[in-house]
Amino acid sequence: MADSKTTVFDIQKFSVHDGPGIRTLIFLKGCPLRCLWCSNPEGQSSLPELVFYPERCKRLNRCLEVCPTHAISVKENSLLLNKDLCNLCGKCVDACYAGAWKIFGQVVDVDYVIKEIEKDVLFYRNSGGGVTFGGGEPLLWPDFINEVSQECKRKGIPVAVETCGHVPWRNFEKVLDVLDLIMYDIKHMDSVVHKKLCGAPNDLILQNIKFLSKQKVDLIIRVPIITNINDSKHNIHETARFVASLNGSVKRVEILPYHKFGVKKYERLGRKYELTDVEIPEQEYMEEIKREMEVNGLSVKIGG
Repeated sequence: MADSKTTVFDIQKFSVHDGPGIRTLIFLKGCPLRCLWCSNPEGQSSLPELVFYPERCKRLNRCLEVCPTHAISVKENSLLLNKDLCNLCGKCVDACYAGAWKIFGQVVDVDYVIKEIEKDVLFYRNSGGGVTFGGGEPLLWPDFINEVSQECKRKGIPVAVETCGHVPWRNFEKVLDVLDLIMYDIKHMDSVVHKKLCGAPNDLILQNIKFLSKQKVDLIIRVPIITNINDSKHNIHETARFVASLNGSVKRVEILPYHKFGVKKYERLGRKYELTDVEIPEQEYMEEIKREMEVNGLSVKIGG
């Protein structure tokens, strides 16, 4: 087998929200966008990261004692990590029985991932499930995905990818022949606004989805609904009109209500979360958006 490697920050079993059936999610680290509402900030950097869970800390200070670079200090009755000093040796993780420290990101090879996937083959077959690559942005690592997916194909395991679409088209070309489903995010139709919200314009994203609509692969468009951020009637209308123009190649649109699952993760990473005042949309409001998009002849589902 090929010897490609990449950095995985989680392998999640028995997922039912990221493709059909029961699935194994392989989360790859690294993303070209910085969406303000990102629920997986630990997947943004392509490098392993040390994360602190303050709610688990028992303040025994064993981590301070074992840290060889003195990267951990006490500030205002809490522990503080100096990432510039940390060398990710993992000694603090081993010393803390409460699990207050954790390294997100492990460099793995294709064989490692295949072995994890094979553990759940029976569940895939009984439910029509398979494997989904998420992130971060998994298509930053197309060669790795290709190699894992080829082995999955030999074993009869369907493969899906979740993507923000902000990668070179050649990355898609490397995986099109081995994928069964692509779940593609559209976050905002205005390129200038998209750059403010996500750190990059949407030109490449919309161009890639147009190319994809002409390929032989199932497409699901995912639209996060962020209250007072991207849920204006104009943006919803423009999004629906754009998707409807993709030659009927889209199986359905999934509108995903904003949630606050990522807020604590930012705190653990020592980063500020910018959207603390954003409210979770009510079900009735999501139904209204669903109806507005269906006017364009689209099949729309609330949630993944």
